[in-house]
Amino acid sequence: MELPSLSLADLQARYGAPDAAVPDEVLTALRADPRTGARALAQRIDTRRRKNRAEGQRLRHMLRFETELWEQGFVNVAGTDEVGVGPLAGPVVAAAVILPRDFRLQGLNDSKQLDAKDHARLCAMIKAQAVAWAVGQVEVDEIDRINIYQASMRAMRLAIEGLSVKPDHVLVDARTLRDVALPQSAIVKGDARSLSIAAASVVAKHTRDALMIALDATYPGYGFAKHKGYGVPEHEAALRALGPCAIHRRSFAPVRAAMGGPHVARGAAQLALFDAPEERA
Repeated sequence: MELPSLSLADLQARYGAPDAAVPDEVLTALRADPRTGARALAQRIDTRRRKNRAEGQRLRHMLRFETELWEQGFVNVAGTDEVGVGPLAGPVVAAAVILPRDFRLQGLNDSKQLDAKDHARLCAMIKAQAVAWAVGQVEVDEIDRINIYQASMRAMRLAIEGLSVKPDHVLVDARTLRDVALPQSAIVKGDARSLSIAAASVVAKHTRDALMIALDATYPGYGFAKHKGYGVPEHEAALRALGPCAIHRRSFAPVRAAMGGPHVARGAAQLALFDAPEERA
């Protein structure tokens, strides 16, 4: 096949887009075209194909837990995850998602590996394509009353109970939900290893971030829209200067210290299951 009748601009318009379909004979012709621009386009298409193959393999690998369960006869496999365990302010939010068997959303990953634009884009696509999805959240007063570990577990249970389709099996990030009477699998680092859990982490993250941005207008001065309630130096400085507001977690040490009360361990033993040098989700 020869492409002499098509200008380089026409070739780019027809085959240069990331989602453009390029027949093998066209790619072969581009590689053999005497024009430097045409051969460069062929190289870009080759690179795109390699990346797409690698992404397809990654997504298939992230579906291995779901695939094993589907092959065992489980139809509706839900993934669940929570975000907002570590912040000094705001609720803890969880999501549960049931994905269809043919789900292959390019770029979907653990929410911690993605930026805000990715969260928004992927969250919209997950909601549009999922068999079912739901969100659960536990507010600050309950976090302080029952502790953050129990609150995070409750948020995930609420998300699962909110699904419009009852799951046959639940994939959970590294834990077992004792109050959920469904078959479960606890997957260590599940948000990076299971596509369903990753989808739940993205929905939960985008939901909580949007909520904290809205709460920034209600409680100005703390920077909630920027740091989403996490204990960054800017937030702790504002906390010392302004004192806690209604959405600060009184059971967390920096908040209690800003109130002048006794220094309480940050979530104590419960938070030890979650704490990491960086934001968990």
